[in-house]
Amino acid sequence: MSKNHLYKTRVTWTGNKGSGTMDYRSYDRDYMISIDGKIDIPGSSDSIFLGDKSKYNPEDLLLASVSSCHMLWYLHLCSKNEVVVIEYKDEAVGMMEEVEDGSGKFKEITLFPKVIIADKAHLSLAQSLHKEANKMCFIANSLNFPIEHKPEIKAENA
Repeated sequence: MSKNHLYKTRVTWTGNKGSGTMDYRSYDRDYMISIDGKIDIPGSSDSIFLGDKSKYNPEDLLLASVSSCHMLWYLHLCSKNEVVVIEYKDEAVGMMEEVEDGSGKFKEITLFPKVIIADKAHLSLAQSLHKEANKMCFIANSLNFPIEHKPEIKAENA
């Protein structure tokens, strides 16, 4: 039996400099992401699209969503399989293609998790659980492009 989970968010444009979208350069691309009971996240478009490079952009957030969803599933699967994770870091990379009309799409994302586990006897299992985490990840399952994994796993007692 499947279950549905509803999520709600508010995105509010904060970039009106007084004349709205009168022309392409008359407004900022800034916005605020708000979810009841959570800290607001200031966002903007990527700086190559006239956004504020100090703020998160939609592309950043998509990449972070894939990486964090994978990590959370991986940690869950490790816990279930008695693989003790001591440390987990990922430096994910995404490739987006922009076409002539200005539209575009992500072509791929590669995750580069660096994982430290407690026991070297679990290195092989810890490696294999990345594939399982990808199968389980809600975000990866919602996308129509490849998510690759190039994990580096070390044992604390190696």
